[in-house]
Amino acid sequence: MRIVSGIQPTGNLHLGNYLGAIRTWVSMQDDATATGGECLYFLADLHAISMPHVPAELAANTREMVAALVACGIDPERSILFNQAQVPQHAELQWLLNGTARMGWLNRMTQWKDKAGKNREGASVALFTYPVLQAADVLLYQATHVPVGEDQKQHLELGRDIAQKFNNDFASPEAPVFTLPQPFIPPEAARIMSLRDGTAKMSKSDPSDMSRINMTDSADAIMQKIKKAKTDPEPLPSEAAGLEGRPEAKNLVSIYAVMANVTVAAVLSEFGGEGFGKFKPALGELLVEKLAPINRRFTELRQDRAALDAILSKGAEKARALAIPTLEKTYAALGLMRG
Repeated sequence: MRIVSGIQPTGNLHLGNYLGAIRTWVSMQDDATATGGECLYFLADLHAISMPHVPAELAANTREMVAALVACGIDPERSILFNQAQVPQHAELQWLLNGTARMGWLNRMTQWKDKAGKNREGASVALFTYPVLQAADVLLYQATHVPVGEDQKQHLELGRDIAQKFNNDFASPEAPVFTLPQPFIPPEAARIMSLRDGTAKMSKSDPSDMSRINMTDSADAIMQKIKKAKTDPEPLPSEAAGLEGRPEAKNLVSIYAVMANVTVAAVLSEFGGEGFGKFKPALGELLVEKLAPINRRFTELRQDRAALDAILSKGAEKARALAIPTLEKTYAALGLMRG
């Protein structure tokens, strides 16, 4: 098994990133170590330039994200951790796959429609071809599995379509160039919502910092944000069915359950009938306890720029070694002469 996944370096991680993706990455790393598999995790800095950005901030955010990932439990000795820009084979393979991808396929991508909005003529070409680079990201390493959320399933399906068409057009069934990656949808992936609106995902793009728990927040900040989190006046129910139609209550209970590694039913068994005046302090204390080690480690790592650069450099060297054979096979299959 070879698992490949990436994350954009667009600023500090928040609780939603950690519980929804990064904790799963750590778990997959542990499983891969035990079974002889491999995990490649990358900072998608090439993807980041598909939207307007500040170059100095991109470089700083890339290092910050490495520090955060390592603090959360990604071990550069057991996983290959790198940034795309240091592995030029990503961009090379994207160009080669552009000959196989079809305009109609890309036009149907919902994220293209969402991000481009009404001004599609003003959007970058990189935003339009973003899914082809995503395909290159995983096909380059012959990934067998790619962890995806519901919002990324369409892009992985496109990657499989590109791989299948390329194999059909330029290879034989006995010797395909690309492995068709399987989606891995973690059964326990938590969908963490905003502290200000239980119907919206927790997001770093939300203008209100009170809407999210940042992995860098102090204990006081965490307690304050949970205390001011939006709720309703009713006490907590004794059963999960009672949370339906109460998005803010459901979100806070879900966060508690995931952080404590218990079921929602177990949380409600303990707090059912209680008001938020009792539940919120308990949730805040749990978050402070669980996030404190990550916060300490992150604070140490982010100050050591040389160590972070060394992690990325070493990871990129390993990634290039895995990428080059696939790229060479792709050139050969297309009839492109290489010296």
